[in-house]
Amino acid sequence: MTSAAPPDPLDVVAPRYGGGSLADVVPSALAVLGVPGAVDLLGLTPRLAGVRRIAVLLVDGLGWYQIPTAAPYAPTLAGLAATVGRPLTSGFPSTTPTSLVSFGAGVAPGPHGVLGFTVRVPGTDRVLNHIEWAGDPEPLTWQPVRTQWERARAAGVAVTVVSRPEFAGSGLTLAANRGGDYRGATGVDALAATMLAALAAGPGPTLVSGYHPDLDRHGHLTGVDSAPWRIAAAEVDALLARLVNGLPADAALLVTADHGQLDVPAAHRFDLDTDSRLRAGVRVVAGEPRVRYLHVEPGAVDDVVAAWSAVLGPAARVETRAEAVAAGRFGPVPEEHLQRVGDVVVTCHGTYAVLASRSEPPAVSRLVAYHGADTAAELTIPLLVVRG
Repeated sequence: MTSAAPPDPLDVVAPRYGGGSLADVVPSALAVLGVPGAVDLLGLTPRLAGVRRIAVLLVDGLGWYQIPTAAPYAPTLAGLAATVGRPLTSGFPSTTPTSLVSFGAGVAPGPHGVLGFTVRVPGTDRVLNHIEWAGDPEPLTWQPVRTQWERARAAGVAVTVVSRPEFAGSGLTLAANRGGDYRGATGVDALAATMLAALAAGPGPTLVSGYHPDLDRHGHLTGVDSAPWRIAAAEVDALLARLVNGLPADAALLVTADHGQLDVPAAHRFDLDTDSRLRAGVRVVAGEPRVRYLHVEPGAVDDVVAAWSAVLGPAARVETRAEAVAAGRFGPVPEEHLQRVGDVVVTCHGTYAVLASRSEPPAVSRLVAYHGADTAAELTIPLLVVRG
């Protein structure tokens, strides 16, 4: 009997919440460290028996389907993927703020409520950009789930979060990383040195999280497999090599990502700000180019669904909020978070995107690569497990 062929990069895949998703990584690591109540949903314990220190590195934009493209410039990464790697999924939408909070909180997007790159603040016409979130709404209220770092610290685990200095204290950092001792590090050398120092600092159980954003940034700006992206892939490889070579004997390194990426050609770009058919009945637009949340005028849901379906055709899935929630795309969504999702949810297929050239910053329309949707290339991420 032969195993099923892997999905094509443009096939639609479903998040594997509860046993194969990004949200399961840190709870599984805590179970290895003996934190009471933590469940090893990924089955790490047999491989990591005796491990007392775990470092978890999240590489922004390193999808499972990008690893073969990176392989010529990242031999360490390619070797680890082939020998100690397996695919997981991110959540939906496959976008950085949603994924970083699922990673830190250890739950699917629905419960934590950071349900997109941008979302409408319920009861207003304000669109909240989670990357530029300075503290309004209040992060501990907007994201109510206790983080895995808080759970670990309460159980006596030394917890350190290493990321860029400029991210300290932001709304997104508080939503995703509260409970960890935050340390700023810029560049591969500083990130590796700070993570390894924190990993070796104490005698007891230790958890260190690291975040590297540059591969994603260069993919957005110049495209997957562009010259800058290749340089960024080589830097990721150097980071992995330093971490692997520096692991203490009782330590392990887990490597994962928040999402993958897809280049979107000019011919596959719709613009909702220049097409009156896409603006009719729509009050507020949120989300991002690959997943749009449409908040519509009273009574306009059916008309908006029909219009967007007619214009986009096979380029997108157009569904109501109720349909998207019932399909389990976000995991369970509590009542207080439902209005953060659009009345209509538009998810692009293939390599299509829906831009908003006048109502979003011009830089968004000029990007080469995007993510957010549920194709295999965007939603499928790696998990690499390395023992010291």
